[in-house]
Amino acid sequence: MVTIVISGLGLIGGSLALNIKEGVAGAYLIGLDKNQTSLTYAKNTGVIDEIGTDLATDAPRADVIILATPVTAIEAAFKILAKCQLKSGVIVTDTGSTKLQVIQAAEVLCEQGVTVIGGHPMAGSHKSGVRAADRDLFRSAYYFLVPARANLEVPLQYLKKILAPTHAKFLQITPAEHDHVVGVLSHLPHMLAATLVNETTSQFKDSPTALRLAAGGFKDMTRIASSDPEMWSDILLTNDQTVRDLLADYVMRLKQLDQAIAVQDKAALLTYFQAAKVTRDSITPQRAGAIPGFYDLFVNIPDRAGAIAQVTGQLAAGGLQLVNLQILETREEINGILQLTFASEAAKEKATIILAAISIAEVRA
Repeated sequence: MVTIVISGLGLIGGSLALNIKEGVAGAYLIGLDKNQTSLTYAKNTGVIDEIGTDLATDAPRADVIILATPVTAIEAAFKILAKCQLKSGVIVTDTGSTKLQVIQAAEVLCEQGVTVIGGHPMAGSHKSGVRAADRDLFRSAYYFLVPARANLEVPLQYLKKILAPTHAKFLQITPAEHDHVVGVLSHLPHMLAATLVNETTSQFKDSPTALRLAAGGFKDMTRIASSDPEMWSDILLTNDQTVRDLLADYVMRLKQLDQAIAVQDKAALLTYFQAAKVTRDSITPQRAGAIPGFYDLFVNIPDRAGAIAQVTGQLAAGGLQLVNLQILETREEINGILQLTFASEAAKEKATIILAAISIAEVRA
C-alpha cells in the first residue's frame, strides 16, 4: 500500500485524487482541505479514502505528500512539514503555478534530507472545487516537474509512476525556466486580458450599453479575465520579478506602436502586424500539451425549433459538459452556427464523434 496525503481538494487536487485512486494499485488517499463540505463530498464519492485531521498529524503517515494549494499556502506547509517526523524516503510535491519561490521555500525540508519535487500541471477549468474534479483534466497536458536537488532520478521516476494515470506529458525544467515560460505564455496574457476589460469599462462608464456590443475578438481575448482573482493575485506576487520585466517590455512595444501611428509610418505598422501574423499562424491550434485554454467546436445547425436542444441533449447524454455555448449566426432560413466550448481536447474529440451521428448537425473544420 502507498499512502498519499493530498492537501487541497479543489479542482486540481480532486482531479489528481480521482486519477490516482483509480489508476494506482494499493493507493490509500488521505484528504485535507479547509472546506469541510468538500472533504465530506470527496469521502462520500470515493475520491479519497479518509478525511485527514491536519497536515502535522497526517503527514508522518505519508509516502507521498501532494500540496495542491495556492503558493503562499504551500510555503506555509513546508514549515509545518519541517517540524514533522516524516517517513524516510517520503516525496513532497506541489501543484503551484510558480516554482522559483516554491523551491526556495522548500530548502527548509531539503536541508533535512527530504525529497522535494516541485510540480505544475498545465491544466485548469472555469470551474472550481472537488465537485468539478475531472479524470481527463490532465490528459495530454504538460506537467512540469522541478526537482529541488540534483540526483533525484529514482524518486522522480516513482513520482511519475504515481502520476501516470493522469496521462499527462511530464517535462523536467528548472525553476527559473518554468517561471519565465509560464510568465510569458500565461501570466502576461492574464494581466493583459484583465487590463483590457478594465480599460473598456472605464471608456464606457458613461455608456454602459456599449459593453453589450462586445463580441468576437474582444470576447476571445478577454475570456481568461474571468479567472479567479485571488488565485491570480497570488500567482503574480510569487512571480513578481518575471512579470514586472515582461510588463516593462510590453509597455515598450506599445510605445513603439504609438510612435509609428503618431508619425503615420504605415510601413512600420505593416511590419508589426505581419510579424505577429506569421508567428500566430505558425502555432498549431490547441496542440496537445499546450498551456490550457479552451477548445472550440463549430457546428452548423438548421434554423428550426429544437435544433439547439437536440445538440446539447446529445452532448449531455454522452456525459460532456460545456464551458460555453454561443450562437454566432441565426438568420431566418439560414443555418445557424453554434460555437461549443470545451475544457479539454478529449471532450472536444468526443463531441465531434457524437455530433457526427446527428443528421441535423454539421461539424465545421
